[in-house]
This record gives sequence, structure tokens and C-alpha cells, in this order.
Amino acid sequence: MYMCLNSYLSFDGAIGWKTYNKVPVMFGSSHICTGFNVNIVTIDRVSALHEACLGGHVACAKVLLENGAQVNAVTVDGITPLFNACCSGSAACVNMLLEFGATPQLENHLASPIHEAVKRGHRECMEILIANDVDIDLEDSQHGTPLYVACMYQRTDCVKKLLELGASVDLGKRLDTPLHAAVRKSSAEAVNLLTDYGASLTRRNAEFKCALDLAASNSKVEQALLLREGPASLAQLCRLCIRKCLGRSCLYVVHKLNLPEPLEKFLLYR
Repeated sequence: MYMCLNSYLSFDGAIGWKTYNKVPVMFGSSHICTGFNVNIVTIDRVSALHEACLGGHVACAKVLLENGAQVNAVTVDGITPLFNACCSGSAACVNMLLEFGATPQLENHLASPIHEAVKRGHRECMEILIANDVDIDLEDSQHGTPLYVACMYQRTDCVKKLLELGASVDLGKRLDTPLHAAVRKSSAEAVNLLTDYGASLTRRNAEFKCALDLAASNSKVEQALLLREGPASLAQLCRLCIRKCLGRSCLYVVHKLNLPEPLEKFLLYR
């Protein structure tokens, strides 16, 4: 079994990994059997496991992990194998790393796997992390919350799933809300989703602007916001109130309320 590293490296027994000009290196399980150190890193502290996960090579990652590769190894840039797996969109790699003890939610100064998964639109990776107790509202100082990132990068599929799973609709990046981000990106679909889930149209950012202030004149986004300016319907207010009471468990407990099916679907936005 072989793994082709994305980096171009050469091994120097005295100093470890050393970068050379585009000389692709292959590693096989046979090398590991002969005592090869799976935790050797480049000068940037990139390991073979980092590269396997970045390439989505789940079989290679498994061999490395089974032979002692450090699952939470960190590069000089704060990158972990789990971050790289989320970058590549390999749900299989994400699951395997977690099985081998990868830390799903890292310290603030390290690159965040869930933000990377959302940024690239890898919804399955995002869902796996949330299922493994990553804070759905984790606010990264650089990127904001996952929902904010989803709006910034126009990952509507992720926006919808995050809201469904209970993400706080008004938590973004400092005073900027996800709705501000969606309006800036002229995403009418995201604007409709956010307002359906109760996003505030009156919240003001650091520039003291509300979402409508950022909308282009006569755009679909402006029209969507203007339609929501009036008071919400009683049905909508009740839905938001019930969902708030149930919290993030809403998706899983609403069926226990023994409600008529149409009402249950309404509460779940289906």
C-alpha cells in the first residue's frame, strides 16, 4: 500500500525531512515494517499523516495511525490532520481520526476544522464534528461562527443544516451577524433561510448598519428583507418560541410532543 505525498520532499537521515525541487516521494507499509518513523516531519512540522488526510487517502491514514502516527500533530501554522481531512472533504478520514482520538475542537489559536469544513462546503464533515460535540456556535476570532462562515462563502447547504441543528441565528463575527454576511454576498436564499429562523433585521454592526442598509437597491436581497420588515405572523412567533424553548435538541425531541404531523413538520421547517 502506498501513499504519494502532496509535498515534494527528500529524507536526510541527519536532519529529517528536507524540501527539494519537485521530487515526489512514495511511502509504503513495507517501510513502516522495517522501522520507518511515521512521525518524522518537515521543517514546517508537516507529517505523513497530515499529507494523507489532505489527499483524502483514508487507507494510508489508517496504516499510519495503526503504527503510531500522532493523531493531533500540529504544524507551525497550527494545522492538524483533522483540519486537513476537513479541507479535503474526506468524511472517512474525519471519522477515522476521531476514532483514533483526534481532538475535534481545538484551542483558539489553532486552525478550526469545523470552520474549514464549512468554508469549503463539506457538509458531511461538518455534521460529523457537530455530532462529536464541537460547539456549533464556536466563534473563531478570525472567521466568526460556522454559520457566519457559511454565509460569507455562500454555502447555502451548510447554512440550512446549521440552522436545522440549532445554530444561533444572530451569532456571527463580533457585531456582524450572519445576515449581514448573507446580504453582503447578495445571497437571497441565505437571507430567506436566516429570516425564517428568526434573524434580527434591526441588529447593527460595528459600522452601525443593519442588514437592509447593506442591500443593493432593487435587488432580490432588498426585496426579501422588505417583505420581512413587518411584524411576524402568530404562527411564526409560536414556532420560534417553541424552538427556543427546546433549544438545540429541537430536531430530536419535537416528535416526542405527540403533535399532529403537519404541525411537527412546520416546527422543523419541512
